[in-house]
Amino acid sequence: MSENATPAPAPLPPLMEVAQLHALQAESRAAGTPVHLLDVRWALDGSKGRGTYLGGHLPGAVYVDLDTELAAPARPEAGRHPLPAAEDFAATLRRAGVTAHGTVVAYDDGDGAPAARLVWMLRALGHRAAVLSGGVAAWDGPLETEDVHPEPGDVPVRDWPAARLATADEVAAGQALVVDARAAARYRGEAEPVDPRAGHVPGAVNLPYSANLDESGRFLPPRELRARFEAAGVREDRETIVYCGSGVTAAHDLLALESAGFTRLRLFPGSWSQWSADAARPVAVGPTP
Repeated sequence: MSENATPAPAPLPPLMEVAQLHALQAESRAAGTPVHLLDVRWALDGSKGRGTYLGGHLPGAVYVDLDTELAAPARPEAGRHPLPAAEDFAATLRRAGVTAHGTVVAYDDGDGAPAARLVWMLRALGHRAAVLSGGVAAWDGPLETEDVHPEPGDVPVRDWPAARLATADEVAAGQALVVDARAAARYRGEAEPVDPRAGHVPGAVNLPYSANLDESGRFLPPRELRARFEAAGVREDRETIVYCGSGVTAAHDLLALESAGFTRLRLFPGSWSQWSADAARPVAVGPTP
């Protein structure tokens, strides 16, 4: 690198506290590189969305809709929230003002799962992005209510990398540790509110994503997350594939795993909604893999 070359930005951790966001914004202002705040408030029952955003959001944040912008239409063979086409996702990011060299910090007002979905998607494509741990509740400044419409961004179209994704057949092969991020009752098959069959992928271990958080709704420190995952059998010398109901909350586990220092990680995008819709796929019930 020449003396006048701009150094590459430091690697960005997947999870960020509010103080780190303030520091990042200050550094970015000095360097002339943008920080894009994206609001991903969403609920499965439709109770959260753009209206929630308009009720008060972080200054300058742009709303992104999980159902229509971070997922393709549901299909039994692909699940309830398939990844969108690469062209469609790039169009969403451009609409939200995201630039190729900018950093994205996403948040929601719940457990971080909707924001994690967006951040995992961005990081899988090599874009700098992090979840604001604790979301709106952790923010220490005023909120704004206007609907922000930024200048269009310029992110390129990037294909989803096969190395970051797993198919149902790869899940079934048994070569990787398979992690189910859903609540324990759904894993055990005692309750199934949305998908065709109750239970879990045979051999999968249950690591509910909600246990990645402390009592205040913030992510646990990396060392505590690592201890949790290691106790469940996660190892760096073996690949880990994570699924949930539809590929949303699995991203929460994936970012927590990355924060804990694990790197051999893949998402099963169709997750249980795809697996359980295929009558040829076996289903396990009960508290054990």
